[in-house]
Amino acid sequence: MAGRGAPDDNDLAGDGDYLASFGESLTQTLDLERWANGLNLEDIMRVFREQIGGAMRKEDVLRATVRKELLPLLKSRPKAPAGAGVYQATEEELKAVHEGVLFRGNVEAVNGRAVSHDTLALGITQLGIAAVGYGGSSGTFSQRLFRKEVTFQMDDPFKEAREYVQRREVRSRQAPRNKDSLSRLATRGIRTYAERAVLVERLQAEWRMGLGNPLAYELVTGSGYRGLLDASLELLERLVTQTQKFVFVTDKLEHRGFLTLGHSLDTGEYAILETLEAYGNEVLDGWRYDQEGLYKAEAFFKKFCPQVVMGLFRASNNSPPRLFYAHREHVHLAVRIAMADSILRPEQGYPMLLDVAAMTCHSVFGEDGFQGLVQDAYAQVDPSLQYLNVRKLRR
Repeated sequence: MAGRGAPDDNDLAGDGDYLASFGESLTQTLDLERWANGLNLEDIMRVFREQIGGAMRKEDVLRATVRKELLPLLKSRPKAPAGAGVYQATEEELKAVHEGVLFRGNVEAVNGRAVSHDTLALGITQLGIAAVGYGGSSGTFSQRLFRKEVTFQMDDPFKEAREYVQRREVRSRQAPRNKDSLSRLATRGIRTYAERAVLVERLQAEWRMGLGNPLAYELVTGSGYRGLLDASLELLERLVTQTQKFVFVTDKLEHRGFLTLGHSLDTGEYAILETLEAYGNEVLDGWRYDQEGLYKAEAFFKKFCPQVVMGLFRASNNSPPRLFYAHREHVHLAVRIAMADSILRPEQGYPMLLDVAAMTCHSVFGEDGFQGLVQDAYAQVDPSLQYLNVRKLRR
C-alpha cells in the first residue's frame, strides 16, 4: 500500500501561488536586503495592526455576503442530505441539555496523547487515553511501544551490522518524505484507534464525545497497515451502528470553505452540511489500497458514510465556528450537547469536556514526566549516557 503525500506538501503549488498567498514573490522574500535588522517592536506592532485590521475588515464584508446569499442555499445544494440547512438552538434548549444530560453525567468525552523518545538504540512511544464526564474521570488507559532494530542473535555479526547501518540510513533519507511510517502509525494511527475503542468499548454514558472526524483518515486507510485497517473498519462499524449517540468536534482549521460559512452563523445557530459520502469518495480516489483492502473500504464507505453527517455550530459570536460530526438520526441533540458544553466558556466556543480530557492526559501522560522516567532508566543502565539524546530538535 502507498499513501498520498503529507498534507503540507501540496499547500503551495509554485511561485505563482506563493505570490498570490503572501503578496510578494519568493525572490523578494529570499532577498536579505529586504529583511529588518534587529527587533523593532514598534514597527512590528504597526505592521501587525495593519495586516490584522485589513484582514478582519475583508472577512466582515465576506461574512455579510455569505450569510445573506449562501446560507439559504444549504437546503437546496446538490446532494444535500435530508435536514440540511441552518437551525437555531435557543437558550432554554441549551439549559435543558445542561440540566438533563451534561451535568447528570450522561456525556463522557475521550482524548488522547502520544509522546516519544528516539535514539539510535531504542525508540519509545507512550500512548495515553483519558475519558472524563462531569461525574468525574471514567478512567485512563495507556500503552508503551518499544521499537528496537538490533536483535541479540547475530549469526553473522559483520553482515548484520552492515545491514543495520544501511537500513537506518535508508530510513533517515526517507523520513522527510514519509515522516517515518512506523512512528506515524504509533503516534497517530494507534492513538486515534484507541480513542475510539475506549469510546465504544469502555464508556457507559448514554452520549460519547470525541475529537476530529469519527471516521478518521488514518483509520479508514489503515495508515498503510492492513492490521489497523481491518480492526478500524470493524470498530467504526460498531460506533455507527451500535453506539450512534456520539458527537465529534474538531479543533483544527479543516474544511476552511465550510468554516467560512460557519463564521456567518450567529450565536446559537448551527448548520447541517452533508453526509460523509463525498469524504469517502475522496479517500478512495486518493489512497492506494491493495485489492482486498479496497473491497472492504468500498463496502464500508457505501454503507456507513451516509449515516454520518458533518455540520457547523457557533456557540458565541466571540468565538470561532466549530465543525462537528454526528449520526444522522441524532444530529440535532448531538450538536446541542456540543454547543451546551461549549457555551460554558463562550470565548473558546469549544466543548469543555474535550479540554478536560486533554488536560487529564497532559497531567497523567505528559512529556516531562515521560522523559524524566526515560532519562532515569538510561542513567541506571548506562551512567555514560552515550545513547541518550536530551536535546530537543528544531522543528
